[in-house]
Amino acid sequence: MPQFKLKSGRELEVLDNGVDSSQAIVFHHGTPASASLWSQWFAVAADKGIRAISYSRAGYGTSDRDFGRSVVSVNRDITEVLESKGVEKFVAIGWSGGGPHALANTLLENNVGAITLAGVGAYGVDDLNFLDGMGQENHDEFNASLQGEDVIQQWFIDNASTFKSVGGDEIREAFGGLISDADKKAMEGSFADVIAAAIRSAIAVSFDGWVDDDVAFTKPWGFELSAITKPVKIWQGDQDLMVPHAHSRWLAKHIPTSELTFIPGQGHVTLLVDYADKVFDQVKELLA
Repeated sequence: MPQFKLKSGRELEVLDNGVDSSQAIVFHHGTPASASLWSQWFAVAADKGIRAISYSRAGYGTSDRDFGRSVVSVNRDITEVLESKGVEKFVAIGWSGGGPHALANTLLENNVGAITLAGVGAYGVDDLNFLDGMGQENHDEFNASLQGEDVIQQWFIDNASTFKSVGGDEIREAFGGLISDADKKAMEGSFADVIAAAIRSAIAVSFDGWVDDDVAFTKPWGFELSAITKPVKIWQGDQDLMVPHAHSRWLAKHIPTSELTFIPGQGHVTLLVDYADKVFDQVKELLA
């Protein structure tokens, strides 16, 4: 995957669909995943004449680790990437664990809005039970992350090593109790292959990116949602065992510029499969 060298010397995996434009979408993948997760969306964006850029967050794949990063730390990396590519205006889109990072992008001057798909809410706040409604695997994972670097690293070695070689035909079983019936139907065919490949790539070198995401989610994000002034479009279904719908309702409550689209019957993965065209309609409105 193409590498981009930051001023700090760290390198990031960065993909660009090559559309000639100073306006773009910046895609933030979930946890765990990598830049390639958005490959099918890249093709749709190109057909619509929209530039699309994605990257693998620090610590994923061959993107160098940014130890101790918070959610807002992503803005340093994205600022350099967009400056180098001549992007003057962009919309941030984040799925799942990419949601908070897309929201962080609204702090940047050249951002015109964010769209989150089943995005994660904040941990340790009074009005959101972060783990309630999640599959048991997420309970175990986040409880391990709260015990420190050594514990969560070992937890991934013991419980997630099979993902290093997972195939598209194995991805549903690999996710275990995190996959709702709605999502089982979406985890088939070419999109299952895309997700499996993105996860294999993400953890091929180490679990560091996954570790650092989990730790960042359990700490303050580095910005206040109440300070967001850009438009935020929130998408969520009620059949989500990875990021239950209470998270998006919480985000909508705390972001003054937000608009929540709640779709009964949709899961965590189905939003990416079924609603791409409608999300692109929102992108066009925000970039106009």
